[in-house]
Amino acid sequence: MPVYLDNAASTPLDPVVFEFMRPWMLGHGANAASVQHALGRAVATAVSTARAEVAALLHAQPEDLVFTGSATEACNLAIKGLVRPLLRSGKPVHCVAPMHEHPAVLGPLRRMEREGAEVTLMQPSVNGVICATDLEPHMRPDTALVACMHANNELGTLNDIMSVGALCQARGIRLLVDASCSAGHVPLPVGAADLLVASSHKMHGPAGVGVLAIRSGARGCGLEPLIEGGGHESALRSGSLDAPAIIGFGAACTRARQVMPQERERQRALRDRLESTLLKLFPGSVVHGALDSRVPAITMCTLATGLPEPIPTLVTGVACSTGAACSSASPGPSHVLKAIGVSAADAAGAVRLSVGRMTEGADIDQAIECFAAINR
Repeated sequence: MPVYLDNAASTPLDPVVFEFMRPWMLGHGANAASVQHALGRAVATAVSTARAEVAALLHAQPEDLVFTGSATEACNLAIKGLVRPLLRSGKPVHCVAPMHEHPAVLGPLRRMEREGAEVTLMQPSVNGVICATDLEPHMRPDTALVACMHANNELGTLNDIMSVGALCQARGIRLLVDASCSAGHVPLPVGAADLLVASSHKMHGPAGVGVLAIRSGARGCGLEPLIEGGGHESALRSGSLDAPAIIGFGAACTRARQVMPQERERQRALRDRLESTLLKLFPGSVVHGALDSRVPAITMCTLATGLPEPIPTLVTGVACSTGAACSSASPGPSHVLKAIGVSAADAAGAVRLSVGRMTEGADIDQAIECFAAINR
């Protein structure tokens, strides 16, 4: 069995979380909206509990949350739901985001550009970290939205969201923060984002559920739904809720709050041992991004193997990737590495390795053996 070091793409379901989900997966299957009978009310109560658990992790109020089918959907809801009403009003609309944002943000921004918005994609510094001084020169009187992820999904670098949020609030600009790779792993910036996105399957919860948290003060931003119908989720996302997944999401958030302090240090130690060993095995290799400001689980390295094949192809005993899972079918080097100035040759030899809660020291030992075999 290959060693799984692709936790930045998706994390294994925590058995503790699964046990919380099990009764609701095998039970009566009532709809959380069917509050006219006792079974429906039981599901609604469990969903309400999960909503409070997710809100606690995100430093939000339960009523601030809109559950979606994924973080990608939540990003689409935030961007299109905010920008389209402004475009219809006839106002000029300008949006700003770093070039190395996740495709779940870049894709909707490009769509809004085709529909009439003006979009500025700013180039990040070579370390990939964004702060307010980087963004400020790109802001204009008609800037309506800034999108800036908390942790980059390929580099693991942490942006200075508190300074970015303070700048946006001072100018009356809405800030969208994709926290998919940081929520449940590191403390989140409190009160900085108007719109914050998180994903269950990135924190050892079930796949198929994400969330958009709308800061109470931003409730009047005129957000409109992408999916209309029965008016679920405060009329912002219609459709019957996936109750077992949401209940699992809540359990995953509670679990993350319980284990986060010790897991941060444990995962950092595993990552650092793997990273330092790879640099010794392959002299001339380089780690990309800011080494002193990143989530503990992720390293993005260009390994000097001297071989033309992509690293994941060479190391068949390790499940790893060359970048974001959602972009793996796209040819060419990582857009993140390109944005921070990495050459095409170095980007071609890059590999993202990410540990998780299920990763043990023996897994790192096995992975190191697999990489060492390249040199034999």
